[in-house]
Amino acid sequence: MKIKGTQLFVKALIEEGVDTLFAYPGGMAIDIFDALYGETSFNVVLPRHEQGLVHAADGYARATGKTGVCLVTSGPGATNLVTGIATANYDSVPLVCFTGQVPTSLIGNDAFQEVDIVGICRGICKYAVTVRRREDLGRIIKEAFYIARTGKPGPVLVDFPKDIQNALGSDEYPQEVSIRGYKPSTGVHMGQLKKAADMLANAKRPLFLVGGGVNIAGAGEGMTALAEKLGVPVVTTIMGKGALPTDHPLYIGNMGMHGNVASNTAVSECDLLFSIGTRFNDRITGKISEFAKNAKIVHIDIDAASISRNIVVDVPIVADAKEAVEKFSEIAVPPKHAEGWAERLQALRAEKPIAMPREGDLTPQDIIEGINAQFPEAIVTTDVGQNQMWTTQFLQLRGKSKLLTSGGLGTMGYGLPAAIGAALGRPDMPVVSVSGDGGFQMNEQELATAVCQELPITVCILNNSYLGNVRQWQEMFYGGRYSCTCLKKRKGCAAWCSNPNAQCPPYIPDFVKLAESYGIEGIRVTKREEIAAAFERAKANKKAPTLIEFIIDREADILPMVPGGNALSEMVTEYKKEGK
Repeated sequence: MKIKGTQLFVKALIEEGVDTLFAYPGGMAIDIFDALYGETSFNVVLPRHEQGLVHAADGYARATGKTGVCLVTSGPGATNLVTGIATANYDSVPLVCFTGQVPTSLIGNDAFQEVDIVGICRGICKYAVTVRRREDLGRIIKEAFYIARTGKPGPVLVDFPKDIQNALGSDEYPQEVSIRGYKPSTGVHMGQLKKAADMLANAKRPLFLVGGGVNIAGAGEGMTALAEKLGVPVVTTIMGKGALPTDHPLYIGNMGMHGNVASNTAVSECDLLFSIGTRFNDRITGKISEFAKNAKIVHIDIDAASISRNIVVDVPIVADAKEAVEKFSEIAVPPKHAEGWAERLQALRAEKPIAMPREGDLTPQDIIEGINAQFPEAIVTTDVGQNQMWTTQFLQLRGKSKLLTSGGLGTMGYGLPAAIGAALGRPDMPVVSVSGDGGFQMNEQELATAVCQELPITVCILNNSYLGNVRQWQEMFYGGRYSCTCLKKRKGCAAWCSNPNAQCPPYIPDFVKLAESYGIEGIRVTKREEIAAAFERAKANKKAPTLIEFIIDREADILPMVPGGNALSEMVTEYKKEGK
């Protein structure tokens, strides 16, 4: 039987088990939306901006472990996906992104709303392709889903011209995939694992470094069991946070630019660094020549290209994290000479914790600890900047809890739409979004999506009236010259200002009134004793989001901090604000 390309598209989504499609219509996708009309096999979610759409698909994928799927029109609809595709690519999130396109006869003629989205995205996704023949459509869609979720997961873009959408062709959808040249790595090299096991057995100061690949592979339980079997302490990147329960006695904490003293010390002093699922990017290594310079390094990663790219390692192992952890657990034995090592690190963590002042103004630590108390298990999303770092420092992850954040690209505007995707994918879990006042405004329009989908998300805005992360760098390294970081600044203000005071103009917008304009409850919190009641009110709203604005110190800093290019041992743990 012959059917239109649009009909095969709908059939393909059903065959792939898609239950949620994030979609925004337009001229070169209108025929696809016509085919979607009345379809009840999956939920079609209409956001308010294509960037919000792709971040929502990303949050859905991270929260569920499934492939996120989105659909937009050509031209600006397609280009609005670019930041979200790059975000997913850096963090290995499986997405399949469909873009409408002008008819194949017009491609290359600068037609209305025509862009070469495949060319634009080729360097920031796993695979990008334009469907040029109707007979290839089913195969291409099948391959797109397979490529997105296998090997090192990532986004795939399928550009779908209008004439192919309407062309008649076979109604058959392939059941199997065979792609010449794409054979994802499977299995584990046991010889390399045995070499690593021997090194660990003889190490005096062994350390596991766990990255986001462990969470992506669903290897958290196995990683926890392995650490317990061996008695080896564990540090994580921010993307690896949650692989072990954060209150586990072997968990030392996050390491890197804003890691704690104990974790960074552990990496600097260990004699065996057993790393799993991390790319060793600059945010965790600091000065490369000083990184784990006393250690032999074992590196397990599913992507061969990530091994020895930034840090030269002694034992490379290309494998899926979950399979590697399981196989290693079968052969590894506890180190013979590591007595007291884990205990010393835990003592150091207790001696030098990350902590903010308990007196005076409301602090980000108060807020995140409020989330810990009110939401014992939750999916927490963040934006990027100080709010992200404070969350990764103080958030407790236990049970089914997850942290969703843009790690590799560092995308502002990610938090709220990602929370929407997470809430749609995991309606059984409370979802809390944490944003700064700057990042929130990049996709605040998605409050409407949350309202329309009746999602009880708790939206937290940490408002310091600054683009706080950049302001902190300006304070510490640029003589306090706050250039274009004050969000209160108006034309009538002094040309340049580095001293916020009571005479500053009022903040725009009023977030509580903004919430009310969307028909939801808005709460402003200025004191720590108001935190619990605000979260209780939010939890009482079962079919709508709640916005809570927390007014924090305008010049609160995120510490410890390893300045760019410095060794992990050169942490700044205190900073005196000169003249303030």
